Formats: sequence, structure tokens, C-alpha cells
Amino acid sequence: MKLQRKNMLRASALGALVVSGALVLTACGSDDNTKATDGTAKPSAAAAGDIKCEGAKGKLLASGSSAQKNAVDLWVKDFMAACSGVEVNYKSSSSGEGIVAFNQGTVGFAGSDSALKPEQVEESKKQCTGGQGIDLPMVGGPIALGFNVAGVDKLNLDAATIANIFNDKIKKWDDEAIKKLNPGVTLPSTAIQHFHRSEDSGTTENLTKYLKAAAPDAWPHEAAKKWAAPGGLGASGSSGVATQVKQVDGSIGYFELSYATSQNIKTVDLNTGAAAPVKATGENASKAIAAAKISGTGSDLALKLDYTTKAEGAYPITLVTYEVVCDKGNKAETLPTVKAFLNYTASDAGQKVLLENGYAPIPAEINAKVREVIASLS
Repeated sequence: MKLQRKNMLRASALGALVVSGALVLTACGSDDNTKATDGTAKPSAAAAGDIKCEGAKGKLLASGSSAQKNAVDLWVKDFMAACSGVEVNYKSSSSGEGIVAFNQGTVGFAGSDSALKPEQVEESKKQCTGGQGIDLPMVGGPIALGFNVAGVDKLNLDAATIANIFNDKIKKWDDEAIKKLNPGVTLPSTAIQHFHRSEDSGTTENLTKYLKAAAPDAWPHEAAKKWAAPGGLGASGSSGVATQVKQVDGSIGYFELSYATSQNIKTVDLNTGAAAPVKATGENASKAIAAAKISGTGSDLALKLDYTTKAEGAYPITLVTYEVVCDKGNKAETLPTVKAFLNYTASDAGQKVLLENGYAPIPAEINAKVREVIASLS
């Protein structure tokens, strides 16, 4: 009897631990569609044979863009499963914070939604002995405009209307400018609550580059990482903005498509001047990125995007996330791991992971150059 009671107590305790662990893991992955039910990143389509460990060892720290977090989580899971004894730790914060950490020498690479500025390149030379920081385009994707308006399942907007909404000029959802773009849709008189990133963000910079290029008369502010328009409310990270939009009726905000997908947030179709409004999808973002030109020099592969494209099916509110590394002067203890990890992310298998999770692969011609540069890192 005592033994039976002891076993029952032990089973009860184990059950409590399992439930507790499940709750913790669920909370950690609650807004992330790259997480499995146990809270870990879902396995990607990559096979172990797609990953070459090539001397990778020890711990590699990286940080930066929250836009690429969901993709990096998948890559890290694949890489660590294939390369025994290797730990890759990517801290999702912001592009600005990632570049600061890189230039302070505390991370092996940084993720950034915008290319290095000249002063940042100059600063990087202190850490990249005999070299400098360079930009390697690795993750593409649409910046979705997520909305939550009761009774409205589909919404078309153009650049000028988006600019006027986020510039606090259009204040109600039944405004004539919005009604004109959505014939046959019953729009409520609900007040518009727009959300933006509270911290410096490459996502903000890319959205404002689009607004400045496509609606210059409606968007008087400079394209920048720091939000400059009046009104609205700030939230931390793409996940923070998405959470607010999910919770607030009458709201609109901007974030990477994976955040909209994971929280079942409806997204705006973009009236670009093409024959039909364009949906925010990985495929449509790839069509826009394919027209990008390399603006960097030497090993730097920074891209110049065309935010005013009217090509059929091309979604122009896109971002490209760069991995920022030293072309020369990388730390000897982390260089093999940096190269092996980036070789996987730039591989066909690594890029396939992007399309399967709401991102956009880097066009093949550009990606071939990325692989060449990774091979030359020293």
C-alpha cells in the first residue's frame, strides 16, 4: 500500500512537471509560427547532408534584426542538429542593436534590415583587423500591413492612403479615400489606431523608404529607422506590434509576414498601379527583390530595391535582411562556425526554408555572389 501510494505521488509530480514545462514552452512560442507544439522550432526540409560543419565548434553569438528571427530559429535548429558540439545563439533585438554589438566585437555576425552606413563601416574596422564590415543579403520578405477591423476581411490600400493613415491624416476607417479603394466593402466609422515600432528598426526604415518613394507628397518625413510621424502608438519589436494589432479593433500596423501568419492577422493587398492589387506573399516579394541592383562595392553586397515597381504580382514593401560580417579579421575561434553556418543559410536548402515559412529567398544570381564572398571570409 505504501509502495502504491509512493508510485502515485511520483506519477503526480512527474505529470505536474510535464504540464509546467509545456506551459513555459507554449508561452515562449505563442506568437511564432516556426514553433512546434513542444515550443521548439519546427524541423525544416533540410537534410543533414545539406549542412557541412567544416570545422565548426564551440559557441557562436549573434544578434540583431527581429525580422529574420523566425528564419534564423529554423536555421539554428538544423545546424545544431547536424553539427555536434556547436551552439549558435541568435539574440533577436533590433538591427541597430545588432550592429552596435558587432562593432563592439561581442558577436560573430549581426542581422540588419538595412545596409551598413559609412560611419558604421568605419567603426567596424576597429574589430575587423585589416578589413571591414560587409553586408551579405540572406533573408528577403514582405513587410505586411496587418489590420484588425471588425467585419472587414479584405482591404486594399495604396501608398498615399497608407501614408495618410500613418501620418495621422486619415482617422476613420470609412474615410472616402479608403472607400474609393474598396468598392462594395462595408467599412465602419471606427477610429483608426495605428501602431509602429518604438525602437530604431530596419523594418521601419524599409516601410518609410517605400512611402517616401511611392507617395512623396503624402509622406513628408525622411526614411529612417526611428519613427517620425505624429500620433499612433509604439510597440517593441515586430512581435509587439503584431500583438497590439491582434488585440485592438480598428488597428493597423506593420511587421514581417511570418508574424501575421502566426497570429492569423489579416493583411492589406497593395494597389501598386498593376492590373490587380498585390498580396503580401513570399513569392510576390521575391518578384520585387529580383529587380534589385547591387549597390555595394567589393565584397559588400548591399542592394538597392525598387519601391515604386508596378510589375504584375510584385509586392514592393519588402525588406532584405543582411548578415553583417568582417570580410577580413574575423576572430579565429569563431570564423569556422560563422562560415559553416552562413554556407548553410545561403545554400539551396537553407533558402528553401525561407519560402516555406513566409519569407522570400534571395534571387539565385545575387545568392551565387553571396556564396563566393562567404568562401573568401578570413
